Amino acid sequence: MKKLLLAAAAVLAFASAAEAFDGPELYEGEQALYEKAQEEGLIVSFDTGPTWANWAAQFKAFKERYPGVEIVYNDLGSAATVVALEKAQNRPQADTAYYFAGSALDAAEKDVVAGFEPVNFDKLPEPFKNPEGKWFTIHTLNIAFLVNKNLVEDVPHSWQDLMDPKYKNTVVYLDPRSTGQGQVLVFAAALANGGSMDDVMPGIDYLKRLHDAGTVMRTVGTTPYAQFVKGEIPIYIGYENDGLKAKYKDGMGDAVEVVIPEEASAAAPYAISLVKDAPHPNAGKLWLNFIMTEEGQARFADGYVRPSVPGVALPAEVAEAMPAAPQLQPLDVAKAKAHKAEIDQAWAQAVLGQ
Repeated sequence: MKKLLLAAAAVLAFASAAEAFDGPELYEGEQALYEKAQEEGLIVSFDTGPTWANWAAQFKAFKERYPGVEIVYNDLGSAATVVALEKAQNRPQADTAYYFAGSALDAAEKDVVAGFEPVNFDKLPEPFKNPEGKWFTIHTLNIAFLVNKNLVEDVPHSWQDLMDPKYKNTVVYLDPRSTGQGQVLVFAAALANGGSMDDVMPGIDYLKRLHDAGTVMRTVGTTPYAQFVKGEIPIYIGYENDGLKAKYKDGMGDAVEVVIPEEASAAAPYAISLVKDAPHPNAGKLWLNFIMTEEGQARFADGYVRPSVPGVALPAEVAEAMPAAPQLQPLDVAKAKAHKAEIDQAWAQAVLGQ
């Protein structure tokens, strides 16, 4: 934190004079907000690690468009971000905070974030935003089948396909009792098998049948991404972006196929907020608007996470890697949070006999 504050002081000392950005406004009032942001000169952006969700490219594009407004950031993790905001409540250090939307609910409950409705806020599905703008979803992570075709001859395209005996001892997924991704997977399986956000038991029942059929190799408590990339896992039911990263960034290439199952799957929201009593509120708003424009949303897709704003046009190569998937359904994090204890108990009983 000390280094972050020293960097902030240096940035403010050398902030450039007010100027206009190139080209037309991305939204009405952008220039006026930019001028106010230049007077502040800085954004402190919590939990936006540059290697995650293409934040590095967002930083670069923002700085190119808005000279004189610098960004400093940290990479705390979702829950730790809420703790940090709460500890600094009397003298906030951050302007914006990014996290899994479950942590955004916690931040709103602790009254450490402010209401702000950015560009395209009205286009977001209701489960993807706080009605007062205290948090809103900027991208999703989506449950998919990550298939190693060197180990699996026929790629499964549906939850029902996995019931075929030829997939015996092929599947790995995360334990829902200890991981958020595992919880999202239960909802995805429920949505695909006649359940809903209010009825998770069809998802539990499906996973029990998958285990009973001998399809599951194991469940794990931490992400098995490294093992998947090494070729040790035939089918990993995880997040789509991990599969795309393995395919396009980490050397697996055409050995990987990433499948959003046909029946349905769940889109888990990742959200951001303006911090209450932020030290640089106008710069914070400029930053939040920027990542919610169509251009900003498309930039997230370059990092293999899906934009939250419906209908955003993606570059051709990105759209090819991440085709439209209308079967993705938005996860309601408030309902997910309310059902966590039920899922923990029901899964342990059905799958482990505990």
